[in-house]
Amino acid sequence: MRHRHAGKLLGRSYEHRKALYRNLMIALIEHKKIKTTLAKARAVQPEVEALISIAREDTPHARRMALSKLASKDAMRKLFAFAPTTYGGRNGGYTRITKLGPRRGDGAEMALIELV
Repeated sequence: MRHRHAGKLLGRSYEHRKALYRNLMIALIEHKKIKTTLAKARAVQPEVEALISIAREDTPHARRMALSKLASKDAMRKLFAFAPTTYGGRNGGYTRITKLGPRRGDGAEMALIELV
């Protein structure tokens, strides 16, 4: 039983999962939308939402916190370039997940996650 065990494991170790989330967040910030599996999209959505909430106010501390999550200065700069203006008056719901159907090779449910 997985009582009180929050989060999705995605069949990966902690380090691998952390790297996966970081790479998905960087790709989403750079491209505004990415195509991935539904499980990965649902797992990374709260991480991205929290990151955008941090980036809504452009302070040195917020930049340090975002950089610790992203580990990419280019993605961090891009995030702080559009987040305060685009999402300044919005109270949440910065991303949208759209189901695309099964993948042809293995039948995994695919999804498009995009910034609103």
